Amino acid sequence: MTFVRGHRWVSAAAALAAVVVLAGAGRMQEGARAARLPFASGERAEYQVKLGALSVGSGYVEIAGMETIGGAQTFHARMRVSGGVPLARVDDRYESWIDAQGLFSRRFIQDVHEVRYRRNRTYDFDPARRTFRRPDNGETGTIPTDKPLDELSFMYYARTLPLEVGDTYTLTRYFKESGNPVVLRVVRKETVTVPAGRFRTVVVQPTIRTSGIFGEGGRAEIYFTDDERRIPVLIKSRVPVVGSLTMSMRTYRAGS
Repeated sequence: MTFVRGHRWVSAAAALAAVVVLAGAGRMQEGARAARLPFASGERAEYQVKLGALSVGSGYVEIAGMETIGGAQTFHARMRVSGGVPLARVDDRYESWIDAQGLFSRRFIQDVHEVRYRRNRTYDFDPARRTFRRPDNGETGTIPTDKPLDELSFMYYARTLPLEVGDTYTLTRYFKESGNPVVLRVVRKETVTVPAGRFRTVVVQPTIRTSGIFGEGGRAEIYFTDDERRIPVLIKSRVPVVGSLTMSMRTYRAGS
């Protein structure tokens, strides 16, 4: 895996060597990292959904709870967007089970209905073997990394990054090789007003080379609060036919 932040490159070999030499310290750092994650079980944000200028539905992003997957504790994260007008409806559901220590995906569900576009898939990952299995059709295959991320877990992972304006994170951790690299550009700071209030935010443009709300054609922007919580208060994307899709936060409940 190659990780790029701005113009600084860290080779996989150097990173691996550092992990071997500092394994004990690494475990301590993982523990400290888990303790300072900006999200926790029970966190939930609800959103007003607009297609173009019309308020047409609702959505939410939440961590529904902690579950054991593959013997590991995971955050069960869910995102739902539903609404629309006649002949142009959106009903997207994403679920990700995020390893609580390593912050990578162990299971992913993508159930997407966007006007004429349909996709419904479930993936179970075996990160140690770099393989996946789809329980819905029995398909198996390989993944390009032992720390896979999907569309939803990428958003939570982004919340743990420094997110300084001008930074570009180029990550080769998307679970499909064809979707890499995923690029997160921190483009500006902006104060926005949403139904939940007025917030100073850091605006991130994610690009995943695939279809869906954060896909390359979606030209998405996520507005995270400019504080240690990194709450996504505003999400903008594009969907076929209709044009812009906007999720504006209405309510927020912190996790514990």
